[in-house]
Amino acid sequence: MIVFPAIDLKDGQAVRLRKGEMDSATVFNDSPAAQARSFEEQGFRWLHIVDLNGAFEGKPVNRSAVEGILSSISMPTQLGGGIRDIATIEQWLEAGITRVILGTIAVKNPDLVREACRLFPGKIVVGIDARGGMVATEGWAESSDVSAVDLARKFEDAGVASIVYTDIDRDGMLQGCNVDSTADLARAISIPVVASGGVASIEDIKALKAVEAAGIEGVICGRSLYDGRIDPAEAVAVADGRL
Repeated sequence: MIVFPAIDLKDGQAVRLRKGEMDSATVFNDSPAAQARSFEEQGFRWLHIVDLNGAFEGKPVNRSAVEGILSSISMPTQLGGGIRDIATIEQWLEAGITRVILGTIAVKNPDLVREACRLFPGKIVVGIDARGGMVATEGWAESSDVSAVDLARKFEDAGVASIVYTDIDRDGMLQGCNVDSTADLARAISIPVVASGGVASIEDIKALKAVEAAGIEGVICGRSLYDGRIDPAEAVAVADGRL
C-alpha cells in the first residue's frame, strides 16, 4: 500500500482546506518545492498534488509551483485540479507528472476519460469526490445525482490506473478516514482505490492496510502529516507491512 503525502496548491502556496472550502485555507508552507523535498527525504515514494485554484477555475493555475516541485524531487507524482481536456493532460505529462487525475470531467464527459486512457495508458486516474455518497464536481462546489459507485463502474473497462476516492465531509477535519465506504467501493469494482479525506492518525492507515485486499492501492495524507499527528517513517512502515 502506498502513502501519498499531499500538497494542495492555492495561490502558489501549500495549503490545507476544511471540507474543500477555499476560504478555510491554512498555509503550511509558502514553498511547495521545499515541502516536496521534505516529503521525499522522509521516505515517501509518491506525491499527490492538487491545483486547488485550477479545480475551481477549470484550467491549470499553479503551473509554476508544480514545475518547482517537479524540479526538486525524483519520486513519481500524481496531479489533479482543473484538467478538463486532452491537451492539458498531455501538457502535464510532458512536464513530468506521472499520473493525471480527472475529476469533474469524469462526470461531465466520461468519453474523454476513455480517450485519455487510450492515448496515455497507465497514466490516468479518476478522482471521485463524494458528499453523502454522491459525486461532487467543480472543486466540490457543485453536487451531482451520480453515486460514487455508479461513476466508478462506468470506467471498469476503460484502463483507468486507479480511483482516488475522497469523502468530502471528512476532508481536512481529522475525524478519521471513512474506511468502510472506501472498502465498499473497492470491492464493487476491479480498479484499485486510493483513500482520501479525514486521515487523522496511524490507526487510519492501519485500518486501511487491514482491508488492502479489497483493492486499496493507497491512502492520501494531508493535514495529519503537517500537524505532526502521523510519523512519516511509521506511516510508510505500516503501509509496507513492516509494522
